[in-house]
Amino acid sequence: MTDPGLVIRIAAKGDGVTADGRHVPMSAPGDRLRADGGLDFGPHHVDPPCRHYPLCGGCQLQHLDEESFAAYVRDRVAGALVGQGVEAGEVLPAHVSPPGSRRRAALRAARFGRKVHLGFSSGNSHRIVDMDMCAVLDPALFALVAPLRDLIGPMLGDRRGCQAKMTLADQGIDLLIEGVEADGLEATERLIAFAQKHRLARLSIDDGFGPQTRYEPEPVTISFGGVAVASPPHAFLQATADGERALVDAVRPALDGVDIWADLFCGMGTFALSLGEGKRVYAAEAARDLVLALKAAANRAQRQVAVDHRDLFRRPLTPEELNRFGAILLDPPRAGAREQVAQLAASTVPVIAYISCNPGSFARDAKTLIESGYRLESVRPVGQFRWSTHVELAGIFRR
Repeated sequence: MTDPGLVIRIAAKGDGVTADGRHVPMSAPGDRLRADGGLDFGPHHVDPPCRHYPLCGGCQLQHLDEESFAAYVRDRVAGALVGQGVEAGEVLPAHVSPPGSRRRAALRAARFGRKVHLGFSSGNSHRIVDMDMCAVLDPALFALVAPLRDLIGPMLGDRRGCQAKMTLADQGIDLLIEGVEADGLEATERLIAFAQKHRLARLSIDDGFGPQTRYEPEPVTISFGGVAVASPPHAFLQATADGERALVDAVRPALDGVDIWADLFCGMGTFALSLGEGKRVYAAEAARDLVLALKAAANRAQRQVAVDHRDLFRRPLTPEELNRFGAILLDPPRAGAREQVAQLAASTVPVIAYISCNPGSFARDAKTLIESGYRLESVRPVGQFRWSTHVELAGIFRR
């Protein structure tokens, strides 16, 4: 008989669940909940690598060992599918990005007297955990944290906050500071000196009226499939290069032998460019700046990419439009692609590759596709946000 106090799995929000259904924060599979409320650690409970854990909201699961965290990522996807009554041909083992690989982050900052706090917020709180180490950020991004405190301090009023958004681009770090003002010659010179000293790719300020570039010695780009795309400040990018490769490889089989395919919610061209060499690709995206950047990059590289500025929530591709393609790839935001999936369900497209950052909305959309005659061939869970409850995946559907 199973011990009712034994933690047997990790729930979606990160709590351990005992055999009798109780939720236990900060527990791992194999831990045992005692009658007095204490916790006896099991073999999968490890010491967290970061001293800010668990106060820092950047991570929720550093107390899990590698095996348990990978199982959690996979179970998050499998559980969402079960919740919708969806059967997958295969839920593959999870791919988990390594520590120190996050290339994109948004940190919060606030000044309290003479001290500036800079870091992630605590979970369900506005409290900023002042970061002096980080196990998930790329070392190049973390190296900028301490200098940023000195830069931001004079721009903030007491108990006023801002955000510092950092992205690793081809040329180095692209830094966007939101919620501050930096007017006048002295402020501009200070920003430029900071950018030059730390060899930034770009430094932009957003005082509430959109990003204003103060330093950019050469156009900032992000490369996909060997094609450099001009990147707007803090444009969407997969969280790790490792995770991006895992997602690209997961959907590659869906496009084997397909000469004409469509990339919907294409962003800057992560998949259209990484998987489109030698093929004809239709790419649709609602963000105009990303559309223009992708179009220019594809033209320079002489790629056959037809880029369309189109809001796929308000104006999804119809079955007649979809049926022109040998495959459809879509990578929608967290809400999923309910409107576009309804049109796909009425189409005759032979194969669909679906990348998602939300197992719940993916499972909902998968149910619609399966009810219309598709089968979910495989799903690859991906844990780009290491030690986090945020899980991504790539699924392949075939008629």
